[in-house]
Amino acid sequence: MDPAKVKGFLSPAEGEMLGHYAVQSAVLGQVVEIGSWCGKSTIYIAREIAKTGNLFFSIDHHRGSEENQPDWEWFDPEVWDEQAKAIDTLPHFRNNIRLAALEDTVVAMVGCSARIGQAWRSPVGFLFLDGSHTMVAALADYRAWVGHIMKGGILAIHDVFPDPTDGGRPPFEVCEMAISSGLFNRIDQVDSLVILQRL
Repeated sequence: MDPAKVKGFLSPAEGEMLGHYAVQSAVLGQVVEIGSWCGKSTIYIAREIAKTGNLFFSIDHHRGSEENQPDWEWFDPEVWDEQAKAIDTLPHFRNNIRLAALEDTVVAMVGCSARIGQAWRSPVGFLFLDGSHTMVAALADYRAWVGHIMKGGILAIHDVFPDPTDGGRPPFEVCEMAISSGLFNRIDQVDSLVILQRL
């Protein structure tokens, strides 16, 4: 399964960068993503993690973000569940992970990422933050997970747009908050993906 053919909002260059930093950071702790949609980022990361024999934890409620809902800009009728009257990307996600032969590597966790973060007890070497882009949700994810990232670990944030005309502000503001906290240093970027390292 070519991840470039999977539904999603990640460029190939961003996907390759995620895989690169994830596999480097796996020695420090668990590899986690928040927000998987149909599995594009998951495949980019997991195919690298699979080479190490480690697991990759993918967290998403699979009901879509605000901009994915009916009558919004990024609504996709192919992921609409008529019976549930809601978006459901989980079947698409599972099928893509199966086609990519990554079911032994990917652990799908379905639920609220902030609540899962509050209950999490393992050190994290790599965290990809790409969940809901409202300020409330983005902050909740950041606050629930930042304390789990080990020294030298990576925080990757997607959709970081300095110019507000290019996209929503919450990922950019969370990125700036992480840097200004003194906990992270910005070490890399491609397209809208920013890579921070825990100091």
